[in-house]
Amino acid sequence: MLNIILCGAPGSGKGTQSAFLAEQYGLAHLSTGDVLRAEIKSGSELGKKIESLISAGNLVSDDLIFGVIERFIAQLPKDCKGMIFDGYPRTVAQAESLTELLKKNQMDAIMIDLMVDEQLLTDRLLERGKISGRADDNIDTIRHRIAVYHEQTEPVAKYYLHKGNYFAVNGNHTVEEVSLQLKRIVELATR
Repeated sequence: MLNIILCGAPGSGKGTQSAFLAEQYGLAHLSTGDVLRAEIKSGSELGKKIESLISAGNLVSDDLIFGVIERFIAQLPKDCKGMIFDGYPRTVAQAESLTELLKKNQMDAIMIDLMVDEQLLTDRLLERGKISGRADDNIDTIRHRIAVYHEQTEPVAKYYLHKGNYFAVNGNHTVEEVSLQLKRIVELATR
């Protein structure tokens, strides 16, 4: 089973490349935002708890996110070829929990880190803001999101580097060029 953790700063192309990998290799695509919304929509007890937190303006705790991830993995079809984790885990604690969960299910994962220069990240997000109208794609919020990424999520890459299943990709290129790099890594990792 091929399990990929796709990591990168805001604007690095995680969503675009996750969709490519999911389609290319027939992987289940786990986007925590999508899964949280689906859990709420299901009306489950977990979904109700998540909805009450979000509607009160609170963040969903690591424990609840982990519960959603655990449920997602448990509901995978038997013939599932693998998963792509789009932007999860975001902290070392989440990475440790995910490692244990995967191990419990006789699975492992590789991490692919989309490395993009900060100026290019900023330019991409500002451009996306012009097109999409997303309120969080403004210069102050972008700088804050990148700082949070460096502080909280970058250490996750070191965690996987020490485990020996870390790959870096130069994300400064076109979507097609980055996709080609990802394809090479997956082919190398699955040999």
